[in-house]
Amino acid sequence: MKQKDVALIIVIAFISAIVSFVVSNKLFVTPSNRQQQVEVVDPITASFQTPDKKYFNNSSIDPTQASQLGTSSNQDPFNGGSQ
Repeated sequence: MKQKDVALIIVIAFISAIVSFVVSNKLFVTPSNRQQQVEVVDPITASFQTPDKKYFNNSSIDPTQASQLGTSSNQDPFNGGSQ
């Protein structure tokens, strides 16, 4: 290689280093800009408030009770009998 080629490679490397530095500063976020605000969550405590008496009382509907719609005399509806 000639001395001119070495100088040209050094100049190209220097220019590409400057361009990559400028572009990386524009693309990547700096640590000072990386800060973000988040909402604070209340800590969990052992205390528990009493449920509202409007919804939780002795006369409320019990969803665990079996309910029947209509009358059916078939005592075994899922029996694989004759078709």
